[in-house]
Amino acid sequence: MYEIEVRSAFEAAHFIEGYNGKCARLHGHNWEVVAVVRGENLDKLGMLIDFKILKAELNKVLEDLDHRYLNELETFAEENPTAENLARKIFESLAASKIFNGSTKLHAVKVQETPNSCVTYYE
Repeated sequence: MYEIEVRSAFEAAHFIEGYNGKCARLHGHNWEVVAVVRGENLDKLGMLIDFKILKAELNKVLEDLDHRYLNELETFAEENPTAENLARKIFESLAASKIFNGSTKLHAVKVQETPNSCVTYYE
């Protein structure tokens, strides 16, 4: 089994409605995102998946979040844009990409909100 990961980042603002603390106020983060792919079969070049292709797909997903006020996005109309919900939404969007096949699957998405706080979503 092989496991690869790519990293990217985006900047966005949000607040957590109903939270008792500073995060109830509007604030922003430089979010870092890691996409982890697993698989057993390498292609004819000896790659599980091309890093460049995976990173481009991740960046497409993050483009919709970059420099946005996350609470205003339709995707968060029913829930707070927490790091946990962001990780799941990013995972779902990236997993729907056509770059994955039966032997290569998105395994996890990690979202780092601060240098000391992160969440990982697994399906």
